[in-house]
Amino acid sequence: MTLPTPSASTTYARKAGRPTVTTRRTKTPPSRREELERLLSADMRAMTAQSDRIGRYFARHNDVSGSDFHALLHIMVAETAGTPLTLAQLRQRMDISAAAVTYLVDRMIEAGHIRREPDPADRRKWLLRYENRGMTVAQRFFDPLGAHLSSALTELNDSDIAAAHAVFTAMIAAMATFEQELRTTKR
Repeated sequence: MTLPTPSASTTYARKAGRPTVTTRRTKTPPSRREELERLLSADMRAMTAQSDRIGRYFARHNDVSGSDFHALLHIMVAETAGTPLTLAQLRQRMDISAAAVTYLVDRMIEAGHIRREPDPADRRKWLLRYENRGMTVAQRFFDPLGAHLSSALTELNDSDIAAAHAVFTAMIAAMATFEQELRTTKR
């Protein structure tokens, strides 16, 4: 009796005193695209973790709580995008109660980090904006990070940076879609 040549997916067993061959499926190696997507996901997780650690340093060095820092971050992202947040939008992004967001915003206004402005499109709403003092504190802390990032990107050409921006934009959109699904399914 001739036995097949062993391979990674072939195993031998004895059945009633004679060898039998069983074949199991081997996992096909990921395609180049799948591997790149896996690497991007790992990079995003690493960047998120690193960003969280840096945010904690900022909070500690500037006597703000973790919640205050996250609120400031949401306000900064929205303001940078040209779409300042309302109190209700900040509450939704932070997933906290109306009373908690009011207390948090009042505390940050009193500390000079942010201000409320009437929404020109709807006078019943208020927009949350960075106060000059808050912006100065953030810039003083994060400017060295900006210099490190700029230095790290000097080896990349503009096409590479534009491609990276497109990747980040797509990943952020996918995360926003997933967040919306979570919100509507109430997992």
